[in-house]
Amino acid sequence: MPTEQITFPGHAGTPLAARLDMPEGPVLATALFAHCFTCSKDIPAARRIAGRLAAMGIAVLRFDFTGLGHSKGEFANTSFSSNVADLIAAAQYLAGRNMAPQLLIGHSLGGAAVLRARAGIPSVKGVVTLGAPFDPAHVAHNFSCALAEIESKGSAEVTLGGRPFTISQAFVDDIRSETLNVAIAHLNAALLVLHAPQDAIVGIENAANIFTTAKHPKSFITLDGTDHLISRAPDAEYAAEMIAAWAGRYIDMTPPAPPPGTPEGILRVSEVTPDGFLQDIQSGPDHHAYADEPLAYGGSNLGMSPYGFVSAGLGACTSMTIRMYARRKGWPLQQVSVEISHDKVHAQDATTGNPSRIDQFTRVVHLQGDLSAEQRSRLLEIADKCPVHRTLEHGARVVTRLQSPLATS
Repeated sequence: MPTEQITFPGHAGTPLAARLDMPEGPVLATALFAHCFTCSKDIPAARRIAGRLAAMGIAVLRFDFTGLGHSKGEFANTSFSSNVADLIAAAQYLAGRNMAPQLLIGHSLGGAAVLRARAGIPSVKGVVTLGAPFDPAHVAHNFSCALAEIESKGSAEVTLGGRPFTISQAFVDDIRSETLNVAIAHLNAALLVLHAPQDAIVGIENAANIFTTAKHPKSFITLDGTDHLISRAPDAEYAAEMIAAWAGRYIDMTPPAPPPGTPEGILRVSEVTPDGFLQDIQSGPDHHAYADEPLAYGGSNLGMSPYGFVSAGLGACTSMTIRMYARRKGWPLQQVSVEISHDKVHAQDATTGNPSRIDQFTRVVHLQGDLSAEQRSRLLEIADKCPVHRTLEHGARVVTRLQSPLATS
């Protein structure tokens, strides 16, 4: 998916670094993603979830809070309240591009921040939390050993995730003064809570408290076996799938009608990660699949192989063509099934006489119903008239061009 690198002014006017993951087709909705405490917009969970949502037509803005990642400003001068203000500033930036966010997604402390920020972003119709604490002060356990020094000196340097951060007393006071009960109870938006029962950083009881405090509509999905950072790619993919499916109930993501005479829509294929071969396939806004290779070939076996999809196309087209003919004739065909196998076989080159290898698709057609032998024979003939069969037999022309890089600002 194309990604724009952008900057926009944060709550104090300081430039914040962001990435806007855009669909390759029409933008059906816009989401704003808030990362976890001391993380960045580029952690694997944020990148994978944003990329997957973009593949399904949802543009996602993910940015570094003030003083983190590539954003300017001093982290020591920030607080939970400033994070909330940064979120509102990000929403205002999107609104200025005519992309006011309908969806807020927050991970860990970012989840608490989106719950608080919702009241300041009127365009939002849905809020999603991932491993979020019910009480912002929960984050203090990450630096509990330094609390005494912070209180006596006004600040202290702590190491979080292998990096040094200065935590001020003002930050501690701010998270201790924040309670989310009222914000959650008056969210005025649909809520989706995703949490892992095995989360060792933010316990599952936090999800229970958020869920019970919220009013309907609200939903809960367990991320069983997932760690707090959602570091495994399959877990992030699953979370994104659930978010998109849920959001479709509360956000109108109907694609614009194509102009008259428009050919069949574009099917887009994007690699999920540079590692392995897993591919994300999106056909319009409604149809999604994965393509992959078996484990033996370096893949993760999470989807059919490319030739598997070719075989599926042949089988589906064969079945549809037979059904259409039998229906028109009024024949008692009860059910059609088609088995396809693909292999490379030796063939004699008609021009040179040299042996070569060609692709062979073996097709076995099963017809159920009170059909005569003549009708069965005719339906088998009709199978050869399926458009995909003809394309494979006669060949096709593939035209390839390189897309120009997307301009960034």
